[in-house]
Amino acid sequence: MHDTQGQGPGRTRNAGLGLALVSACAFGGSGVAAKPLIEAGLEPLHVTWLRVAGAALVMLPVAWRHRDLPARRPALLVGFGLLAVAGVQACYFGALSRIPVGVALLVEYLAPALVLGWVRFVQRRPVSGAAAVGVVLAVGGLACVVEVWSGLRFDAVGLLLALAAACCQVGYFVLSDHGSDGEDAADPLGVIAHGLLVGTVALTVVARPWDLDWSVLAGRADLAGARVPAVLLLGWIVLVATVVAYLTGVLSVRRLSPQVAGVVACLEAVVATVLAWVLLGEHLSLPQVVGGAVVLAGAFIAQTSAPKAAVAEPVAGSAPLAAAEGTDRSADAPTGR
Repeated sequence: MHDTQGQGPGRTRNAGLGLALVSACAFGGSGVAAKPLIEAGLEPLHVTWLRVAGAALVMLPVAWRHRDLPARRPALLVGFGLLAVAGVQACYFGALSRIPVGVALLVEYLAPALVLGWVRFVQRRPVSGAAAVGVVLAVGGLACVVEVWSGLRFDAVGLLLALAAACCQVGYFVLSDHGSDGEDAADPLGVIAHGLLVGTVALTVVARPWDLDWSVLAGRADLAGARVPAVLLLGWIVLVATVVAYLTGVLSVRRLSPQVAGVVACLEAVVATVLAWVLLGEHLSLPQVVGGAVVLAGAFIAQTSAPKAAVAEPVAGSAPLAAAEGTDRSADAPTGR
């Protein structure tokens, strides 16, 4: 990694971890704001569409500024929009209609383990032992946080949908990292802006927003016993839980690596659970508290695997992975695509 602006690898890594934590907190806060809207009468998919479409509207000036990006990196933008934006949401809500929330959330957050599989078997480069141990701890801790043993019932289609959500989340981490490749690196702001536009189009087909009860947004929703304007909750979901969450998430991946950022993202479930406890009165049990501590431990162990310089020779048949501006890589061997 080149220290072009006086920012060493350690500082870049710390910045990446900070961005990953902000992203996890922002994503984790979406459920607390979305649940009152759903209870007020909006369909879950309609809330999702409003979230993505609103964020796409906010990012529209950025998309215009990077209007050359679709011609340069069309596959990246379509993949990011379909997988990282629309796919995760649609598959997750589909899974919820068939299996318990805890099971769906746990299966979805198998994504960090799947990211390690992608790095190891598709990109053909080793992963650190610390990252692997961190994933095991994080997944085990999540099992306690979501209390997966409560109401478990087997539904093949529901589990497949949850697994599809996990695979789409892998696409989010891998494509966020992939956009920084080569001399023609895609600006992360442009990727997010155009990805949100693609996701909006895809979700429009699934959510059918023309059936949306717009009157709900003109009223109020109950949050922690207070009657809060519904449009204010929607503003939080759009600006913080989507725009800020995606921006900090993509930037964190480019400063860390898909596998490390993926494990840190597991903290989203912990944040969501704590916020639900404080704002919605959904109290944490002792296993959930212990599970949250285990997730934190897993994320910490994963991020302590300091990146090492890549070996000069790339993997056979693949081009070397160029570092984006100030980007840190945690591969311990040649990196390539």
